[in-house]
Amino acid sequence: IINSVVLLILLSALTDPDQYHLTSAELGGEFEFMDDANMCIATAISLLMILICAMATYGAYKQHAAWIIPFFCYQIFDFALNTLVAISVLVYPSTIQDYLRQLPSNFPYKEEIMSVNPTCLVVIILLFISIILAFKGYLISCVWNCYRYINGRNNSDVLVYITTNDTAV
Repeated sequence: IINSVVLLILLSALTDPDQYHLTSAELGGEFEFMDDANMCIATAISLLMILICAMATYGAYKQHAAWIIPFFCYQIFDFALNTLVAISVLVYPSTIQDYLRQLPSNFPYKEEIMSVNPTCLVVIILLFISIILAFKGYLISCVWNCYRYINGRNNSDVLVYITTNDTAV
């Protein structure tokens, strides 16, 4: 659903670029926020994500385990990228302050965030990223368990034991 909303925003921005165009003065820098090439790439990624999510939903509904694998791979990739972000925050804590300085001057709560002790800010961000990583890990295990369940259910090599009063076969 989120990918669909993003896709609608991107498509509306492509049809009317003046409505979503931010000048460099508004952004507080000398760069363009989103040009047409980046919008097309973002649209393609959004369409791909909708396709991968639809494949996972279809695979779970029709109990085709192979259709779940692309979504599982995406989740692993996303988890790895977020882990790299956490490691970079841990290794280079000064990048947070640099990032905050680059934000536009009208960014909400920019001054309040900049006034927080840098060590405390790193701890808060690492705690937030850790919570996100734990949740993503839980979702990865849910998808993996769904895949294993469907794969085991469709597997014909399952042993069946029938017990009677006298023997077990």
